[in-house]
Amino acid sequence: MKKYIYIIVAFLMIQSSLLAQENGFPSIKLKSTNGQMVDLVDLGIQSKDTMVVMSFWATWCIPCINELEIINDVYEEKQAIKPFKFYGVSVDDTRTSQRVKPFIKGKGWQFNVLMDINSELKRYLNITDVPHVIILKDNKIVYRHTGYISGEEENLFEAIKNL
Repeated sequence: MKKYIYIIVAFLMIQSSLLAQENGFPSIKLKSTNGQMVDLVDLGIQSKDTMVVMSFWATWCIPCINELEIINDVYEEKQAIKPFKFYGVSVDDTRTSQRVKPFIKGKGWQFNVLMDINSELKRYLNITDVPHVIILKDNKIVYRHTGYISGEEENLFEAIKNL
């Protein structure tokens, strides 16, 4: 019986993910750390001209921080090769979200950070673990990767270069 439940849950998760890919991003509004509201529909539209890369992370996630540190270090260099828009999406909840702004300021990260405090986008995209990176191009998710081991960021940059 458990086996069938797992199969049904897996099917629903895959179906949800495919729906997100077909329809682009929903009209979910997230606040950036600088106070602006960003409608994800707009990011989907922008992805027709320039790829949008989103890295889902949390202040308590060491692999997330390691990945974003390296991305920040080479961000300008990689932008010169092939321009893309990069957003860190914090999945910190209401208890830890107040740490995000001072955290990124202390790190000196140069990219935009959006706050998914209620995990609305995370749930919509069926993201269960962080770090999780997606590339949005032509309003479709064309790349996904979960987890981080040192050096894996090169796979991300290779995907950006080849898309």
